[in-house]
Amino acid sequence: MNKALQKNEKKMNSKKLIVIPELMAPVGSFASLNAALNAGADSVYFGIDKMNMRARAANNFTLENVAEVVQKCRKRRVKTYLTINIVLYDEDLDLMRIVINRAKDAGIDAIIASDMSAILYARTVGMGVHASTQLSISNIESVCYFAQFADTIVLARELSLPMIKKIVQFIERKSITGPGGNLVRIEVFAHGALCVSQSGRCHLSLFQHNASANRGMCLQTCRRKYRIHEEETGHELILDNNFVLSPADLCTIGFLDQLVDSGISVLKIEGRGRSADYVDCVVRTYREALGAIKDGQYTVKNIQKWENQLKKVFHRGLGSGYYLGKPLTDLSGTYGSQATEEKIFVGKIIHYYPKIKVAELEVQANEIKVGDQFVVEGDSTGVVWGRIDELRVDDRLVKKVFPKCVVTLGIKAVRRSDKFYLVRKRTRLQVA
Repeated sequence: MNKALQKNEKKMNSKKLIVIPELMAPVGSFASLNAALNAGADSVYFGIDKMNMRARAANNFTLENVAEVVQKCRKRRVKTYLTINIVLYDEDLDLMRIVINRAKDAGIDAIIASDMSAILYARTVGMGVHASTQLSISNIESVCYFAQFADTIVLARELSLPMIKKIVQFIERKSITGPGGNLVRIEVFAHGALCVSQSGRCHLSLFQHNASANRGMCLQTCRRKYRIHEEETGHELILDNNFVLSPADLCTIGFLDQLVDSGISVLKIEGRGRSADYVDCVVRTYREALGAIKDGQYTVKNIQKWENQLKKVFHRGLGSGYYLGKPLTDLSGTYGSQATEEKIFVGKIIHYYPKIKVAELEVQANEIKVGDQFVVEGDSTGVVWGRIDELRVDDRLVKKVFPKCVVTLGIKAVRRSDKFYLVRKRTRLQVA
């Protein structure tokens, strides 16, 4: 691996003009939205209520939130995209139109959709469209067809880097334009969950539980252990990996230079159901890596640093997906997260003094001490990382504080009711 990275390092440190793609972040709450904005996202995408593929996720915005999301992003010159990417039934069409109308009125830049009813309606009202990865657009002819409706096309996740580069070069050579008159943009996933289905079109949850993944209700039954049992003899197959339907998460940080070199326009991070600290860490890491590529600092040492950063937050193991043209053999190996760090809830901020940058913290659970690493999360704050350098109780210096106590500590700008967590190394990973 090091030889390949060193080769790429020399290549990227040449004088070639490098065009850095738009970095798109997933947001499922105001905390993750502000985290994405603070971490350097160029655009964000989000869903509302049941009109998106993460409808069952813990976090989702409502129709009433759309205008506020757009307003926050416009102040930072960040684009906004709304996902309406479920399979739509007749009963959904009225709501779909209401949502698209509200999105247009609020100033959403585009919707991300796969159902032609949503795509066609968006075009009739002059709304921008991203053709979702669920359309499995995998070749030049499909790109040309959907360019009639979409200015941006999210390619199928199963394509390799050479296949992507060929499509981008064809668009440029033949001047394939979208409805807006500009060259069609190609969008690809850079980081996050993968599943065994074709570009997310899975029927396992529907088949087993009548909960359609294609309508945002996935129960993630693929992430569980399975045993192959032969009924006639009673024999069971012993599998090398019990989680045979659960691929490792996608991570392109180790070949991000090649992905940039393919000419793609938008780099998309998966994770609308993830926490704000996940969004902050992943967006910040890829922002830094893209900057390093532009500045000729995409080195083996930096790649290793970025990989370690990404391993700190939720992941099921990290793999290269299909980009490198290899079989998808990277399976998760465990149930749930393999993150090297974990958050432990401590309490809530009850007051903040901005002039002296000191917060009052109500410790509700778990002790804290000087030297501890922490993270604070809040809807307006986003994410703030730090280290406890000093603790005071009743203006008296202390080294340790226990629950049911109010303590003051120095910290960057936070707000009342923000949640305070310790960040500690996980003592052991969950084993299958």
